[in-house]
Amino acid sequence: MIFEDRDDAARQIIPLLQTYKDEDAVVLSVPRGGVPIGYHIAMAYHFPMDILLTKKIGFPGNPELAVGAVSLEDEVLDDRFTMDPEYIEQETVTIRKALRDRYKTFMGDRQPVDLEGKTVIIVDDGIATGNTIIAAIRMIRKRKPLKIVVAVPVAPFRTVVKLRELVDDLICVSAPEDFYGVGQFYSDFTQVSDAEVVQLLKEAAGHAAAFK
Repeated sequence: MIFEDRDDAARQIIPLLQTYKDEDAVVLSVPRGGVPIGYHIAMAYHFPMDILLTKKIGFPGNPELAVGAVSLEDEVLDDRFTMDPEYIEQETVTIRKALRDRYKTFMGDRQPVDLEGKTVIIVDDGIATGNTIIAAIRMIRKRKPLKIVVAVPVAPFRTVVKLRELVDDLICVSAPEDFYGVGQFYSDFTQVSDAEVVQLLKEAAGHAAAFK
């Protein structure tokens, strides 16, 4: 299956989320590509929207090897690695500052949405290995949501199987066996700019406020 663009992908996901239309839900979009999709979902169901920011902690000397991940509020560590606590603390502080700066760029002075007791719908324009989302799910669980739902247009079948065990619901329009990258499933996979993200988040915030 090929999506025309992210708007087309959102149109195909929206009906699949009908079950949650009356729930106290919040859309968490992964910037930047997940924001246009999350925007359409939030507008369709009048849900508030926030962004999901995480960054991996790299192994010393091999930054591509993830030994943990950090969000604005939490961190998770891979217990397969024995790491110097001082290194982890320094990396966490550095990463969290960068995430806060990025959050301010996108959200201004708005505070992150409280997830406790809510249905959290995590949205991206596609998932490859799922490792980043898995780390995010573990951190979100600490914030005591009622449910965690992942909603994406496309992900490889093996990743879908892996993620289903970790969430309350997983909505994936297409789960091909042959998967080389998210972009191969879009006719238009133009990069989303920071300015577009800011504008969409602002519009979604105004819309959600009007339906409180």
